[in-house]
Amino acid sequence: MKAAERDTCEECCIHPQAICLAKAAMLEDNTIQDLSEMFKILGDPTRIRILHALTKGEMCVCDITEALGMNQSAVSHQLRTLRNARLVKFRREGKIAWYSLDDDHVISLMCQGLEHISHTDRG
Repeated sequence: MKAAERDTCEECCIHPQAICLAKAAMLEDNTIQDLSEMFKILGDPTRIRILHALTKGEMCVCDITEALGMNQSAVSHQLRTLRNARLVKFRREGKIAWYSLDDDHVISLMCQGLEHISHTDRG
């Protein structure tokens, strides 16, 4: 492998200013854990499909199951996980359970993720 293609330093060279800035901006451990958990939850294709469907507006569980072509039990399980992570919220209207995105931050996460993966210039 050519030296220019290696992804590690060829010699040890410490940059104190960069280290100091990184340490000063370091997140608290509990914040890192919470963020990691949120990304784990977003790492499931079914949950992404549900969230994307909900970007179009509030839907009942029956509508979500039909839109995704899944059974209600599987969708309900994923919705419970999303609700526990505060990514979706629900309300009951009689016998109907309606779901929507918890807030605009969820849409922002989805949009930023889509924008990031759509970059054609990966240089």
